[in-house]
Amino acid sequence: MRKSCLVALLPLLALAQPAAAQMENFKTGPVFEDFGATAPVQMDEPVAKDTLFHIAFDVKDAAEPGKLNRTIESAARFINMQVAAGVPEENIHLAIVVHGGASFDLTSQEFFAAHKDGKENASAAAIAQLQQHGVEFHLCGQSAAAHGISNADLLPGVKMSLSAMTAHALLQQHGFTLNPF
Repeated sequence: MRKSCLVALLPLLALAQPAAAQMENFKTGPVFEDFGATAPVQMDEPVAKDTLFHIAFDVKDAAEPGKLNRTIESAARFINMQVAAGVPEENIHLAIVVHGGASFDLTSQEFFAAHKDGKENASAAAIAQLQQHGVEFHLCGQSAAAHGISNADLLPGVKMSLSAMTAHALLQQHGFTLNPF
């Protein structure tokens, strides 16, 4: 390798090492131990211990095969982060509104496998854990109809809404804000 090429690659190699090392700062818990990793942060604006959250997450992108849906994991990260910062879990109210290709992530293992080449719904266990902590799941009825999903095909506790737009509008009327991440 020519010396000029090696000199050009050195800064890139230096960047690769710290990024991997920085991911070691991320840990799961205190609420969800299997997913939802966060990193501690020295905050300039601490979260008040009496903060009350009502947040809706919007999910349209399906999970990658064999992986937990990224936005569903974000909800777990949000809860882990806030509880670690001192906000009581009972002050955190989340709803997840699912539509589009992500609709399949809310279906039973049998339905999912039948429509996804025999693959397993890797989001199902996390959804059940999130529900145990009060997180609501709303499926867009219009997306469900487009994908041939009926109420009987859903994971336990998932609510079928008229549409994602309707679910968001109703949640907003109940004080939920939309999380843009």
